[in-house]
Amino acid sequence: MRRLAQAHPQNNSAVPHAIWAPLTAFAATLVIVWWLVRSRFSDLVLDHPNQRSLHSLPVPRGGGIGIHAGIVLAWLTIHPPLPFTLWLAFALLFAVSLTDDLRGVPVAIRFIIYLLAAYLFAADLLRAESGLPAALLMTLALAWMANLYNFMDGADGLAGGMALSGFSFYGIAAWLTGDHPFALANFSIAAAAAAFLIFNFHPARIFMGDVGAVPLGFFAGALGLLGWLRHDWPWWLPPLVFSPFIVDASVTLLRRMVRRERVWQAHRDHYYQRLVQLGWGHRGTAMAEYALMAVCGGAALLMLSLAPTAQWIALGIAAVLYLLLMAIVENAWRRFEAGRRT
Repeated sequence: MRRLAQAHPQNNSAVPHAIWAPLTAFAATLVIVWWLVRSRFSDLVLDHPNQRSLHSLPVPRGGGIGIHAGIVLAWLTIHPPLPFTLWLAFALLFAVSLTDDLRGVPVAIRFIIYLLAAYLFAADLLRAESGLPAALLMTLALAWMANLYNFMDGADGLAGGMALSGFSFYGIAAWLTGDHPFALANFSIAAAAAAFLIFNFHPARIFMGDVGAVPLGFFAGALGLLGWLRHDWPWWLPPLVFSPFIVDASVTLLRRMVRRERVWQAHRDHYYQRLVQLGWGHRGTAMAEYALMAVCGGAALLMLSLAPTAQWIALGIAAVLYLLLMAIVENAWRRFEAGRRT
């Protein structure tokens, strides 16, 4: 989409809104989630423990309503340069996810709507100039991001922390290029996530639910694509910034597929779930994941100043470090399971 793929001059008109937009997102989310926790709505939408759960008692879910209300209110104050198809895709994902939280939606129907929403956005941005194959590939990537973010929303403070970290680094990267309105759009998501974390950090009083996680995952991929098309960052920055979620969910899926397990069934095989079960607990696991998120985001910003060859070397180092971390957790898990059998 040629009109997006342009360098951005310094846009100082957005600077006065630099505080108000994120503050709007934070305040609105704080008030709405506080109300959700204290209202009778919390009794209508309960997350009951299942095979995937790491909690033992029912916890209200639906905090994502507050997150996205805060985001939308903030965006309406600054009118960021976001295509209409992003709003449309968000509306579809929000509606099906809220319905799933309230009444349940069959997996096949949910996935079809995920693909439809992702395709509407990807085709709008890519089909005309990059072709249908590129649009279809991005459709799958965006649908996977929406799914994996939901998969990773299983420990107190984890998904909210990833949103706070990931979209903050998006915002910093966009701000450094002078793309202030787009930076503020990302900072607003981070601010809404920060407000939600007040109620979601261990011990969580509310979960974000599908209505929070699915659209957030889509935003991670969609705004990552937009930033690349707007020349705010290279292609590798979004997957690196959100790699704590992408690597865990993707490797876990592949591992379960190799074992011929039913990948759509609830489970506790994610690396973050194993850390909780290994004794790190919700708080310890969240803090370790926050550290990993900060390292990945900070490394991404530092790599922007490197030559292309050095960037590829840094990405290779990151891949090796992830393999090492996964091997350490796998080894600890094998010893843990061996101890349980004896």
